[in-house]
Amino acid sequence: MSAQFPLPLPFLRTQDAARFIGLSYRTLEKYRIAGTGPKYSKIGTRIVYAVSDLTEWVELGAKRSTSDPATILPAKPVAKRATKLDRGAR
Repeated sequence: MSAQFPLPLPFLRTQDAARFIGLSYRTLEKYRIAGTGPKYSKIGTRIVYAVSDLTEWVELGAKRSTSDPATILPAKPVAKRATKLDRGAR
């Protein structure tokens, strides 16, 4: 009888990927929408991240000093729709 060992998952869904790199899943989604996050694949309607791509993206942000330039851009906020008050309602 052979012992059963869980195989490491090569791909993670958004929530598990976010947990893997220490972010909330919403923050990881914002990075994806802004195009500044790790590479991902879409399989049907599912978004998956390769563990190797997550690790590579995190390593891009490695720094030796706080004065080192940023290599990972922040997730850009989604533009807010203008309201009547913003447009100066007449």
